[in-house]
Amino acid sequence: MPRTLIVGLISDTHGLLRPKALDLMRGSDFIVHAGDIGDPEVVPALARLAPVTAVRGNIDTGAWAQSIPQTEVLEVDGSTRLYVLHTIRDLDLDPAAAGFQVVVYGHSHHPEIRWKDGVLYVNPGSAGPRRFSLPISVGRLYVSAGKVSADLIDVEPRSR
Repeated sequence: MPRTLIVGLISDTHGLLRPKALDLMRGSDFIVHAGDIGDPEVVPALARLAPVTAVRGNIDTGAWAQSIPQTEVLEVDGSTRLYVLHTIRDLDLDPAAAGFQVVVYGHSHHPEIRWKDGVLYVNPGSAGPRRFSLPISVGRLYVSAGKVSADLIDVEPRSR
Protein backbone atom coordinates (compact mmCIF):
# COMPACT_ATOMS: atom_id res chain seq x y z
CA MET A 1 0.00 0.00 0.00
CA PRO A 2 1.47 3.40 -0.94
CA ARG A 3 2.45 5.76 1.84
CA THR A 4 0.27 8.85 2.30
CA LEU A 5 2.31 12.05 2.34
CA ILE A 6 1.03 14.97 4.40
CA VAL A 7 1.47 18.58 3.34
CA GLY A 8 0.73 21.05 6.13
CA LEU A 9 -1.05 24.14 4.81
CA ILE A 10 -0.85 27.49 6.56
CA SER A 11 -1.48 31.06 5.48
CA ASP A 12 -1.94 34.60 6.72
CA THR A 13 0.06 34.26 9.92
CA HIS A 14 0.67 38.04 9.88
CA GLY A 15 3.69 37.53 12.14
CA LEU A 16 1.82 35.37 14.68
CA LEU A 17 2.78 31.71 14.68
CA ARG A 18 0.37 30.28 17.23
CA PRO A 19 1.77 27.31 19.21
CA LYS A 20 -1.27 25.16 18.31
CA ALA A 21 -0.87 25.99 14.59
CA LEU A 22 2.78 24.99 14.85
CA ASP A 23 1.78 21.76 16.62
CA LEU A 24 -0.69 20.99 13.82
CA MET A 25 2.15 21.25 11.28
CA ARG A 26 4.16 18.57 13.15
CA GLY A 27 4.27 15.29 11.28
CA SER A 28 3.99 16.97 7.88
CA ASP A 29 6.30 15.77 5.13
CA PHE A 30 6.16 19.26 3.60
CA ILE A 31 4.69 22.60 4.68
CA VAL A 32 3.22 25.26 2.39
CA HIS A 33 2.81 28.85 3.60
CA ALA A 34 0.49 30.71 1.22
CA GLY A 35 1.65 34.23 2.06
CA ASP A 36 1.17 37.14 4.44
CA ILE A 37 3.94 35.64 6.54
CA GLY A 38 4.47 38.91 8.40
CA ASP A 39 7.72 38.14 10.22
CA PRO A 40 11.07 36.77 9.04
CA GLU A 41 11.10 34.18 11.87
CA VAL A 42 7.91 32.36 10.78
CA VAL A 43 9.35 30.37 7.86
CA PRO A 44 12.49 29.21 9.75
CA ALA A 45 10.28 28.06 12.65
CA LEU A 46 8.17 25.99 10.24
CA ALA A 47 11.32 24.71 8.49
CA ARG A 48 12.44 23.09 11.74
CA LEU A 49 9.49 20.72 11.25
CA ALA A 50 9.61 19.99 7.49
CA PRO A 51 10.75 21.53 4.19
CA VAL A 52 8.78 24.74 3.53
CA THR A 53 7.49 26.20 0.29
CA ALA A 54 6.41 29.80 0.90
CA VAL A 55 5.12 32.66 -1.21
CA ARG A 56 5.04 36.37 -0.51
CA GLY A 57 1.73 37.99 0.38
CA ASN A 58 0.61 41.59 0.12
CA ILE A 59 1.84 42.47 3.64
CA ASP A 60 5.27 40.89 3.08
CA THR A 61 6.95 44.12 2.01
CA GLY A 62 10.09 44.32 4.14
CA ALA A 63 13.59 43.70 2.84
CA TRP A 64 13.45 40.23 4.47
CA ALA A 65 10.62 39.24 2.12
CA GLN A 66 12.11 40.33 -1.19
CA SER A 67 13.67 36.92 -1.87
CA ILE A 68 10.36 35.12 -1.33
CA PRO A 69 8.62 34.47 -4.68
CA GLN A 70 5.04 35.49 -5.46
CA THR A 71 4.25 32.03 -6.84
CA GLU A 72 5.85 28.67 -6.26
CA VAL A 73 5.56 25.07 -7.43
CA LEU A 74 5.91 22.05 -5.18
CA GLU A 75 6.10 18.51 -6.50
CA VAL A 76 5.04 15.81 -4.04
CA ASP A 77 5.53 12.09 -4.48
CA GLY A 78 6.97 12.55 -7.98
CA SER A 79 3.53 12.86 -9.56
CA THR A 80 1.52 15.53 -7.78
CA ARG A 81 2.16 19.18 -8.54
CA LEU A 82 0.97 22.06 -6.37
CA TYR A 83 0.76 25.67 -7.53
CA VAL A 84 1.03 28.13 -4.64
CA LEU A 85 0.09 31.82 -4.68
CA HIS A 86 -1.32 34.26 -2.17
CA THR A 87 -4.32 35.77 -3.94
CA ILE A 88 -6.49 33.50 -6.08
CA ARG A 89 -7.57 36.37 -8.35
CA ASP A 90 -3.91 36.64 -9.43
CA LEU A 91 -4.00 33.11 -10.87
CA ASP A 92 -2.89 33.69 -14.46
CA LEU A 93 -2.78 30.14 -15.78
CA ASP A 94 -5.11 27.20 -16.27
CA PRO A 95 -3.93 24.79 -13.54
CA ALA A 96 -5.39 21.69 -15.20
CA ALA A 97 -3.83 22.50 -18.58
CA ALA A 98 -0.50 23.27 -16.87
CA GLY A 99 -0.48 19.87 -15.15
CA PHE A 100 -1.28 20.94 -11.58
CA GLN A 101 -3.45 18.79 -9.35
CA VAL A 102 -3.69 21.31 -6.50
CA VAL A 103 -3.79 25.11 -6.10
CA VAL A 104 -3.03 26.47 -2.60
CA TYR A 105 -3.81 30.10 -1.83
CA GLY A 106 -4.64 32.44 1.06
CA HIS A 107 -5.41 36.16 1.42
CA SER A 108 -9.16 36.06 2.07
CA HIS A 109 -8.86 34.43 5.52
CA HIS A 110 -11.83 32.24 4.46
CA PRO A 111 -10.93 28.54 4.69
CA GLU A 112 -12.13 26.67 1.63
CA ILE A 113 -11.78 23.37 -0.19
CA ARG A 114 -13.29 23.02 -3.65
CA TRP A 115 -12.79 21.10 -6.88
CA LYS A 116 -12.82 22.74 -10.30
CA ASP A 117 -11.98 21.01 -13.58
CA GLY A 118 -10.29 18.15 -11.75
CA VAL A 119 -8.06 20.48 -9.68
CA LEU A 120 -8.29 20.72 -5.89
CA TYR A 121 -8.27 24.33 -4.64
CA VAL A 122 -7.42 24.83 -0.96
CA ASN A 123 -7.33 27.98 1.14
CA PRO A 124 -6.29 26.97 4.68
CA GLY A 125 -7.69 30.24 6.04
CA SER A 126 -5.79 32.42 8.49
CA ALA A 127 -3.60 31.08 11.28
CA GLY A 128 -2.69 34.58 12.51
CA PRO A 129 -4.61 37.28 14.36
CA ARG A 130 -8.38 36.89 14.23
CA ARG A 131 -10.09 39.01 11.60
CA PHE A 132 -13.74 39.82 12.23
CA SER A 133 -15.56 36.58 13.07
CA LEU A 134 -13.54 34.42 10.69
CA PRO A 135 -12.05 31.17 12.00
CA ILE A 136 -8.40 30.62 12.89
CA SER A 137 -7.47 27.59 10.80
CA VAL A 138 -4.85 25.54 8.98
CA GLY A 139 -5.16 22.70 6.52
CA ARG A 140 -3.67 19.40 5.53
CA LEU A 141 -3.27 17.96 2.07
CA TYR A 142 -3.01 14.19 1.73
CA VAL A 143 -1.20 12.73 -1.29
CA SER A 144 -1.15 9.01 -2.03
CA ALA A 145 -0.45 7.34 -5.37
CA GLY A 146 -1.38 10.49 -7.31
CA LYS A 147 -4.67 11.00 -5.47
CA VAL A 148 -5.22 14.10 -3.33
CA SER A 149 -7.61 15.12 -0.59
CA ALA A 150 -7.59 17.85 2.03
CA ASP A 151 -9.11 18.90 5.30
CA LEU A 152 -9.34 22.08 7.34
CA ILE A 153 -8.63 22.26 11.06
CA ASP A 154 -9.80 24.91 13.52
CA VAL A 155 -6.82 26.16 15.50
CA GLU A 156 -8.83 28.22 17.96
CA PRO A 157 -12.58 27.86 18.31
CA ARG A 158 -14.59 31.06 18.04
CA SER A 159 -16.02 32.37 21.28
CA ARG A 160 -19.74 32.94 21.33
